[in-house]
Amino acid sequence: MSLNGKRNRKKNVWFRYGLLTFACLTVWFPFLLMTAASFMPEDELFWRYLSPLGIGKAPVRAALVPSYPTLKAFVELLFQSPGFFVMFWNSCIQVFPMLLGQLLVGAPAAWAFARFEFPGRKVLFGFYLLLLALPFQVTCVSNYLVLEQMGILNSHLSLILPGIWSAFPVFIMTRSFETVPNALLEAAYLDGAGEIQTFFLVGIPAGYPGIVTAMVLGFIDGWNALEQPMAYLKDIQLWPLSLYLPDLVQDKAAVAFAAGMVMLLPPVLLYLNGEGKLEQGIAASGVKE
Repeated sequence: MSLNGKRNRKKNVWFRYGLLTFACLTVWFPFLLMTAASFMPEDELFWRYLSPLGIGKAPVRAALVPSYPTLKAFVELLFQSPGFFVMFWNSCIQVFPMLLGQLLVGAPAAWAFARFEFPGRKVLFGFYLLLLALPFQVTCVSNYLVLEQMGILNSHLSLILPGIWSAFPVFIMTRSFETVPNALLEAAYLDGAGEIQTFFLVGIPAGYPGIVTAMVLGFIDGWNALEQPMAYLKDIQLWPLSLYLPDLVQDKAAVAFAAGMVMLLPPVLLYLNGEGKLEQGIAASGVKE
């Protein structure tokens, strides 16, 4: 390779790195602003973010580092805001049973779609894909009427049951189970394993990345849900944590930023612990042998 070619290649590499760095900073910039704002005292916060709060016409003076860092907002949130903990446990009550139900219902369904041939299989799986394309606004009224007829409206079950029967985890786990090598299945059958034993001893370990992906994405979706609790929960005492931030008034802006940081921690920690499996599961969902 000539000297000019090496220089051009080096320039292209630096250009790619620069472009990726700029894209990363663009994504991280709002998070860094929220982190800095959560440690700002109220007077500095209102001085810097006066205009968006609707209480003045001063320009925004965003900063990545607070002038006078303080933990007052976190102290008020964690020790003087009982409503925050009520909504936090409401989120846990609504999200974790939903994930357990998705695992118990979605994993066997996904295994059936991936490994069995039966009449109407492709049509039924296509119907699942159609459900993925439907936004919540399309199914909101029908779900509301069904939940009302079942007598579970305005309860935790009104969020748990629809989430259990979500089509998304079935799709993700199906694509993951399809990547299980046939040699492993044939070896299990030769050893005398039945379908149930093969599913638990071969399918789940081999399709583990897809299961983790479905659970992580399901947790993030349920943890950040806004429209479903607003539509199905009338009692404020049942509201999840995702409705805590919009309910804060302007004089609690510092607490709102602190609550945003606390609410962000579970999804971030979950992602960091399952990043490898999450990438494998997403890659498997887009590849079919």
